[in-house]
Amino acid sequence: MGANAEYVFVGCYTADKGGEGDGITLLRRDPATGALTRLGLAARTPSPSFLTQHPTLPVLYAVNELDEGSISAFTVAPDCSLIPLGVRSTGGADPCHLAVTADGRHLVVANYTSGSVAVHPLDDDGAPGERSDLLTLAGSGPDAERQAGPHAHMVVPDRNGPDVLISDLGSDRVWRSRLDPVSGRLGSPEPAVVAKPGTGPRHLTRSADGALLLAGELSGTLGWYRAAGGPVLEARGEVAASKVTGPVHPSEVTAGRDGRFVYLANRGPDTVSTFAWDGESATLIAETSTGGTWPRHMILIGDHLYVANERSHNVTVFRVDPDRGIPAAEGDPATEPSPTCLLRWTPTMIRP
Repeated sequence: MGANAEYVFVGCYTADKGGEGDGITLLRRDPATGALTRLGLAARTPSPSFLTQHPTLPVLYAVNELDEGSISAFTVAPDCSLIPLGVRSTGGADPCHLAVTADGRHLVVANYTSGSVAVHPLDDDGAPGERSDLLTLAGSGPDAERQAGPHAHMVVPDRNGPDVLISDLGSDRVWRSRLDPVSGRLGSPEPAVVAKPGTGPRHLTRSADGALLLAGELSGTLGWYRAAGGPVLEARGEVAASKVTGPVHPSEVTAGRDGRFVYLANRGPDTVSTFAWDGESATLIAETSTGGTWPRHMILIGDHLYVANERSHNVTVFRVDPDRGIPAAEGDPATEPSPTCLLRWTPTMIRP
């Protein structure tokens, strides 16, 4: 594989969760055109619905979103083939997100249905050990069907410290917990964000200027929060995710590399909303069809935006106008069964 080659691993749902995928697949990306070429199945594993990588080692991690959840680790060979490294139980149901701490010593996992967060220590090769902790959240919200109890949806370790943010769709909270790097245990969670009742926090990201941007899956909104001198971030604004009438369920939120634009994927209308961001507010400037159905995840790579459309079984490619920030469809979609997550992988980016 060429030194300048770029690759994208794709997570999916398999038959265990009603999907049509077989495991983790591999795509090659053309950096010039953005085009994707399917190279085939990289690893057969059940419902690897979210993927992440180790910060310094060539190791990929996947959740296995099952009733009895697990995580699978793989060493990534120079040719991007996946070599099994270990499987561990998460101690909860339907793990849907995972992340590695900045020091590379722990893997944290969000168990959606059981509303808990698992911690796995990682050895020098990146292999996960048995759980060092299982933190169970508490709380509920006004949506009787979706918010009867806690539902951990995303875990975000601090890049510069021991804190972990946990978005909880069930309690309308983003929790903050401190991870002890020695024991691998999480401290009692405290609210970092108290969202409006019925928001359903799903995924979050940080703007270039430090605001926390939050996708509200149940409210169909994009909200933003900033530090206000205390442990709880202050709500600074909120905007509708889409102008399309009917149910809107935002999934992924991401910010452009120059900080001027924010992108939100909307299931229901099947669009990507582009917001202009000025540090104080987000203004909807465009809404673009994803070219598929049920956009579950998206990533920005250079001037290209890639969207995983779970129910139409494709990954669509967009070129983002560098001045206006608006994505436009480019080329043909890549056919992928039940895609749920995209992970950029550049072999020269990771050094053993």
